[in-house]
Amino acid sequence: MPASSAPADEWPLVELASAAPSTPTSTSAPAATTAFPPPAAPGFSRLVRCNGPSSFSADGGGGAQQAYPGNAISTTKYTPASFVPKSLFEQFRRAANFFFLVVACVSFSPLAPYRAVSVLLPLVVVIGAAMAKEAVEDWRRKQQDIEVNNRKVEVYGGAQSFHVTEWKKLRVGDIVKVKKDEFFPADLLLLSSSYEDGICYVETMNLDGETNLKRKQSLDVTVGLKDEHFLHSFKAFIQCEDPNEKLYSFIGTLLYNEQQYPLSPQQILLRDSKLRNTNFIHGVVIFTGHDTKVMQNAMEPPSKRSSVERRMDKIIYLLFAILLAIACFGSVVFGIKTKGELSAGNYAWYLRPDQSNMFFDPNRASLAAFCHFLTSLMLYMCLVPISLYISIEIVKVLQSTFINQDRDMYCEESDKPARARTSNLNEELGQVHTILSDKTGTLTCNSMEFVKCSIAGVAYGNSPTEVEISYGGIDEHSSCNRQKDAAKSVKGFNFTDDRLMNGKWTMECSQALVTAAREFGFEFYHRTQTTISVHEHDAISGRKMDRTYKILNILEFSSARKRMSVIVRTEEGQIFLFCKGADSVILERLSKDNEKACLERTKSHIDEYSEAGLRTLALAYRELTEEEYSAWNNEYSAAKNSVHTDHDAAVEMASENIEKDLILLGATAVEDRLQKGVPECIHKLAQAGIKIWILTGDKLETAVNIGYSCNLLRKEMEELFIILDNPGANASEECTGEGNRMVPYDEINRKLQDARRKISSKGNSTPFALIIDGNALTYALTGRLKSSFLDLAVDCASVLCCRISPKQKALVTRLVKFRTRKTTLAIGDGANDVGMLQEADIGVGISGAEGMQAVMASDFAIAQFRFLEQLLLVHGHWCYRRIAAMICYIFFKNLTFGLTLFWFEAHAMFSAQPAYNDWFMSFYNVAFTSLPVIALGVFDKDVSSRVCLKVPSLHLDGVNNTLFSCLEFSAGC
Repeated sequence: MPASSAPADEWPLVELASAAPSTPTSTSAPAATTAFPPPAAPGFSRLVRCNGPSSFSADGGGGAQQAYPGNAISTTKYTPASFVPKSLFEQFRRAANFFFLVVACVSFSPLAPYRAVSVLLPLVVVIGAAMAKEAVEDWRRKQQDIEVNNRKVEVYGGAQSFHVTEWKKLRVGDIVKVKKDEFFPADLLLLSSSYEDGICYVETMNLDGETNLKRKQSLDVTVGLKDEHFLHSFKAFIQCEDPNEKLYSFIGTLLYNEQQYPLSPQQILLRDSKLRNTNFIHGVVIFTGHDTKVMQNAMEPPSKRSSVERRMDKIIYLLFAILLAIACFGSVVFGIKTKGELSAGNYAWYLRPDQSNMFFDPNRASLAAFCHFLTSLMLYMCLVPISLYISIEIVKVLQSTFINQDRDMYCEESDKPARARTSNLNEELGQVHTILSDKTGTLTCNSMEFVKCSIAGVAYGNSPTEVEISYGGIDEHSSCNRQKDAAKSVKGFNFTDDRLMNGKWTMECSQALVTAAREFGFEFYHRTQTTISVHEHDAISGRKMDRTYKILNILEFSSARKRMSVIVRTEEGQIFLFCKGADSVILERLSKDNEKACLERTKSHIDEYSEAGLRTLALAYRELTEEEYSAWNNEYSAAKNSVHTDHDAAVEMASENIEKDLILLGATAVEDRLQKGVPECIHKLAQAGIKIWILTGDKLETAVNIGYSCNLLRKEMEELFIILDNPGANASEECTGEGNRMVPYDEINRKLQDARRKISSKGNSTPFALIIDGNALTYALTGRLKSSFLDLAVDCASVLCCRISPKQKALVTRLVKFRTRKTTLAIGDGANDVGMLQEADIGVGISGAEGMQAVMASDFAIAQFRFLEQLLLVHGHWCYRRIAAMICYIFFKNLTFGLTLFWFEAHAMFSAQPAYNDWFMSFYNVAFTSLPVIALGVFDKDVSSRVCLKVPSLHLDGVNNTLFSCLEFSAGC
């Protein structure tokens, strides 16, 4: 247990370390003396003095610690002083509102044809309503901020005890105690917990929407800091990365007792996550207030506007042009008439706006014409609809309510309805031209079942897969038996093979989530920070034997690595590395000592599993000598302890050095079944003229077979494969030499040209499906190939991209959106789909098993893919027709009203005299004609929902924009 020989109320003197921080600076220093860390690398300047005073000096000279922000937060958009000017600025950024502001100002002059109050009042009503809405929303945010800032937490004080304080009073370096079911007040470093091994369980729903608990674990060196006496003697430094928005990464080190300990996300507790299933934890505050990761992520999502709204803005500018043209024409005619009056010897005294000659002087006709122009701007102001924006906002909010309450999009299994998370894009649903979809968890259930495996070149598992059944290779009787067996099987385990399943092993708890290993007699039952214990089945005695393995290192999985490894020491002292991952990654790291026949059989089994639509993993191991491990561990520890921008690269390089010369054990295959109704939904969407792309990280064979089972690929389609045959050209690698780059570049170019010629030769008689892998896509999206690839893809009925990364998903979505100039919709369920959802015109999140990150980044949320049919073909069709008709009616009624005034003026010598009462003019837009068009925008239905689904081609009205085109608008005029 750490102790300090320094006085309890003082920090020991700190010294600037001239050597590496992990090397003690003085052998005679007290045990708790902590050397001041050396200067940090750029981006890693955060230095936290744990459990210390608010300032310190490295040399005792009195230098102050860098000031970090307090823990109080503010999420309000306005302050009391900035509300009026800022909100007014937001409102008058809209061209129509600014125009009416200018008109209202001019209305106070003698030039005004109407009373100023009749012009000003409608503007005040519209702007006031919008500002009141902003004020109410911001007040609610303010109340939430006050509630959060005043929450209570226990903080360790100078009296060697905890006392209660408010969240907003916390400072960096404070030690806090958080109890069960309480939220973490700041980003903390976990020191200890109520569990002996320092673990705790955290719910991160407020961060990423995921409801599953995450396990966190403190460092061994701090696990005993439970007693207040030991906490008082705890003096340390934390050197770590600067504040950033990355929720799942953390780089830093703890300098304690002259030693340096690497920190990882496993020891970090983030603000606004909740402590679960743990009585209490002790933690050190690292980031406070707006420096915390949750606040760093609190950014406005990308602003999206529908194509109808963008076209509406152009029409408003057209109305401005018409207004200016009419006013100019009238003022010119008025000037000519005025000059003519003077030459004829007449004097039209009744045309004066007041009793003076200031604004009407026949001797100065040009000035009279200009004054008439200003008067005409106010006279014809009804051409511009002042209530347009607020009417559309009201209609869209009510339309969103109908989407939220649609029972046809309610999922009983998960008890989740559809949710319109924004009302700005309702009509855009009816104009979707291209859908880009993730596969796992979006088209499939994301419920993995272990069904087959290959061990030492021998295949096991007899269960037919969903893809095999859909191909018709399995008879109906076998399919029924499979469904019965699946109903009786353990969740996640649907394996049948008498060679392995000999009846000796049974489930001990039907409610538990078990793995195939447990069914095969290897039952994990206990784990600590450094050990894992397993009940192993002894084939000779038939008994279970307890074995404990010491965990030496864990090389974590990432989407870039596509593998995970663990290094353990057995009870006999042997050291093994076990590695699992994608077959393409594992196979290239195998030793030459692998039996060639066994390797070829395993590869064949992996291909068979992929063709059956299964997801495969390869498994391998390597035995290490003590010398090999010791040398590598030093390299790995140095990389983990590094605090600089190359930290991740150094760790990856160290991992590469040990994950090699592997011996293949075999492969596993799991099945992820399609969601209910997916094939029917895709077929209906295709009938509606919507093109569908599937973007998945699965290997080619798996993706293609899933494509057939979900109706994306059909037998009448001709397939075009753009696959990079060169295995050395990896999507994650960069070609440094021009010669290296040109080989795959030319190969992809040739395949694109061949595919283009094939499409041209067969014309429109044959539908085509394009299948491309991530390696080929890397080159297809660069240089001049980008245009060729997109032209080819747009001409295909279906596109399937496999083995692609999340970054490539977002890039493909962006390019498709800009290339087609049509509405794109992206749909996904996981964190790796967020970029794709934000890039698309419409993002739809699946509220499934992957958590809620995709939902939180989406514009609409549904529980299952099949509900997309109702969302697009019914609500999309209705909303598009309603909004288009509503906007047209608003413009038409304003044009009608304004042009009648112009017609009157033509018969009144363009004298700028009003034909209507000023109050009638003012309330024509705001009150008299608003409710009918709002009712039209909310309730109008051209056909029923049943007809929308029965005749999906109705969706083409929106895709082709037939109801709100320039031709349609001109015809209405």
